[in-house]
Order: sequence, then C-alpha cells, then structure tokens
Amino acid sequence: MNTLRLRIPLFSLLAVFILACQPEQKKVTGNNMVVTGNIEGLRKGTLYLQKIEDTKLVNIDSTLVNGTPNFKFKTPLETPEVFYLYLDKEDGDSLNDRILFFGEKGTIEINTLLKTFESSAEIIGSKNQELLQEHIAFKRKFNDQNLELLQEFYQAQSEGEKEKADSLEQKLDDLIRRRYLYTINFAAQHTDQNIAPYLALTEVFDANLSLLDSIAVKMTSDVRGSLYGKEFIEFLEQRRSSEEEN
Repeated sequence: MNTLRLRIPLFSLLAVFILACQPEQKKVTGNNMVVTGNIEGLRKGTLYLQKIEDTKLVNIDSTLVNGTPNFKFKTPLETPEVFYLYLDKEDGDSLNDRILFFGEKGTIEINTLLKTFESSAEIIGSKNQELLQEHIAFKRKFNDQNLELLQEFYQAQSEGEKEKADSLEQKLDDLIRRRYLYTINFAAQHTDQNIAPYLALTEVFDANLSLLDSIAVKMTSDVRGSLYGKEFIEFLEQRRSSEEEN
C-alpha cells in the first residue's frame, strides 16, 4: 500500500527513551510555570513532572501524595513546551498514568480522576493546550476513518475482491494526504502560538518542504525564538541542505 509513512522525531519518542532518574535541582526565577490540580480518588502515590531533554524523558520535579489528592509544582520556564504529569501508584501498572500537556508561564491547572487518569484530564491555563486538544479531536476522527477503511481493505483482500481492495487502498492514501494537509493548515493558522512548530516537528516533518516553509515564514518572532521554533527552523535548514546534496 503506497501510503505516506509517518515517523516521529527522536525528541518525541516516549516509549523508547523513558528514563528513570532523580529530579533535577533547578533554581526558580521570575519566569515560572506553576502546575496545580487535583486527582480525585488518589490517596497515596508519587507524581512526577517530566519533559524531554536530549531525546530522553526526565523527571524535573516530584511530589508525594499522601492523604490529599491535591498537588503543586513550580518550575522555571523560558518558552512554552510540552510536559508530562506522570503518576506512580506503585501498583506495577504504568498504563494510562501519563498526561501530556503544553506548559506555559503562569498557572496550569490539571484536574482528573484516578481510574481514568489520562482520558479524564481537564487542563486549564494554556492557549497552546487548547489548540492541541482541538487538533487531537480532529486527528481522532481521521484515525477512526482510517481504521474503518483498513478493516474493509483487509476483508476485501481476504475475499479476493481486488477491484474493491484497490479502491479502498486509494481512499486510505487520500485520507492520509488529507490528514497531512489539515495539520499543515492548522499549524499555518496558528503561527503566533508554539503549537505550530510543535505540530510541524511531530506530525508532518516529512511533508514537502514548500508546505513546511508555509508554516515557518508566518511564525512570529516570539515563536521563532522559542524552543520548538528554533528546532523547526534548524530542522528545515538540515532537510534543505540534505535534499540539495541529493
């Protein structure tokens, strides 16, 4: 099946690079992010504030929850970036225990339930987080359509219906292209927010250079100077040089 193959850059590969480590001691400055919230149903456990550093997921702070479901973290932050709230319940089950959120200066409030820690999370205080949740909702619809088409495709193949299978294969290719274009357009519409370079790097980094440039040229100076903005511009330069050599 000739479909575009989605790959994820190194800095976003959680499953491969999860690192158990002690929280780093960092001096808190005036540019702070405060993460506060409540985990309904939690009586005892350890919460970790995590982020990607040099392709590894590291703990930057932790707090022991014992008797009260409330928590609070405070960490210095220069520009918006993705963080993770990880809950260790000491039950041997690491599934559904990590919440991804877009951190920003100021207060981020995260409220959720113990039993559905990730899926029930309500996150307030970040414009980039609102946009990320909007994008995830649309992406979920594309994924549902993709699953339905794949089921029909494999059934047609197993029943020897070549013409139907070929038609479904084309629909799958078209769906992936539509998802790429949607993501690129979404990022291009929000180039004043750090969600733009983040999506470009994690969702469509292998798209046509001209399409990626359509995002880069519209980014504001603040976004260009942010963590993901700098990484995106550097990535484009590397891809451009590589393609020119070939």
